[in-house]
Amino acid sequence: MSRDPKPPRVRLGGSYRKLYLATALSNIGDGMSAIAYPWLATAITRNPVLVAVVAAAQRLPWLVFTLPAGVITDRVDRRRAMVAMDSLRFLFTLGVAFAVLAEQGSLPAPDEVRDVVGTRTGLYLLLLGATLLMGCAEVLRDNCGQTIMPALVAPEHLERANGRMWAVESVANTFIGPPVGSLLLMAAFSAPFFIDAGSFFAAAALVALIPGVFRAVHPERAIDAPPTNWRTELAEGVRWLWGNQLLRAMAIILGVMNMATNISGAMFVLFAQDVLRVTPLTFTIMGFGFAVGGILGGYLAPWMSRKLGSGTCLAMTLGSTAVMQALVGISSWWPLVAVIFAVGTLLGSTWNVITVSLRQTIIPPHLLGRVNSVYRFFAWGMMPVGALIGGLVVAVAGRFTSHEMALRWVWFVDAGIHVVLFTVGRRLLTTERLERARAEGVAALAAAAPDAPPAPAAPTAPAPTATD
Repeated sequence: MSRDPKPPRVRLGGSYRKLYLATALSNIGDGMSAIAYPWLATAITRNPVLVAVVAAAQRLPWLVFTLPAGVITDRVDRRRAMVAMDSLRFLFTLGVAFAVLAEQGSLPAPDEVRDVVGTRTGLYLLLLGATLLMGCAEVLRDNCGQTIMPALVAPEHLERANGRMWAVESVANTFIGPPVGSLLLMAAFSAPFFIDAGSFFAAAALVALIPGVFRAVHPERAIDAPPTNWRTELAEGVRWLWGNQLLRAMAIILGVMNMATNISGAMFVLFAQDVLRVTPLTFTIMGFGFAVGGILGGYLAPWMSRKLGSGTCLAMTLGSTAVMQALVGISSWWPLVAVIFAVGTLLGSTWNVITVSLRQTIIPPHLLGRVNSVYRFFAWGMMPVGALIGGLVVAVAGRFTSHEMALRWVWFVDAGIHVVLFTVGRRLLTTERLERARAEGVAALAAAAPDAPPAPAAPTAPAPTATD
């Protein structure tokens, strides 16, 4: 079952544009660090378990901090929280940049990291600590970023707004940032980190310019009433998600999917260096596959959802990922891997646009921060588990086979898990169930505010506008 024809196009507004530009700038910096951080980790140590621990530390806050972050999101002004978290990320990244600057005279050249012996313990511990702190700030910032969106954009335009956001993230993160990052990396190990810090500062400044107050207001609680116990608020979000069969299934499926992709993803930099034999420059070019797929997926997702059905699109993501991860596992030619990544990212972006827009539509505004955080606890909290499993798979397999074959095994494990996910997801995440939930969510928002634009996050937040 597909939805009605495409609605008339309207402008998404100046506040959305500021958020969009802030996202673009910070993701350009992130694209640079996507090259710099993995290469720095492998310049510090070649131990696959230690490399996996860094990858796990990046996602560990999604397991341990996501639920408290949801309560915080529903208690504070979401825009101000975003500004604060981007400011902290600016400071953390700047600290890493100066630390790398102090050590870069003793670090190997980026194309000589395969010759590293031993572990630089001090720099490794600094990298690990900074990664954890950055992850905690990212958890709260991203949760606020997703929950502020319905206050800027009407429900019927959320897929287009989220699609554009995913597209610009892909362009900045994998098409603009990495080439610049690789050139800076070849010049100096510290340079990409300094630029990344600047991007967080610019993003914080842009979000600070968005007008309005974006506090969640409980419909049955006075605006000036003191907050209830945080465990009580958290339990309310947990009960709501667990009682919604569709979102509960979606969260668990996504959690297992993210665990599987991080089994291979945590080892990707070693796989690229030791199997595909890439340099920082060819690693960047290979990453263009992510960019092309992300751009196409971000803009095509609303069209694909209408034409094929949202459930069909989600099933395509699960099934195709199983095939593509297996293909990467048997590949030894990086251009082929780049093409596979392009297709995979296209469908992955489609998954994100459809599911995020659905959550923003069907979760009550006063619960959006908490329910979104519980959802992400399942969905993202499994990432560090997958990263650690990836490092262990390589370490154990390396005792029985070659190092190259051990690095291939993580892709086969990833593919096998996705085969099971496709079988389960095709039955639970049907188009009919998704569209029925979407229609009920829009109706509930309209009933809650029959004389107003659909449900901003707070009465004082700016209403969606048709002017740019």
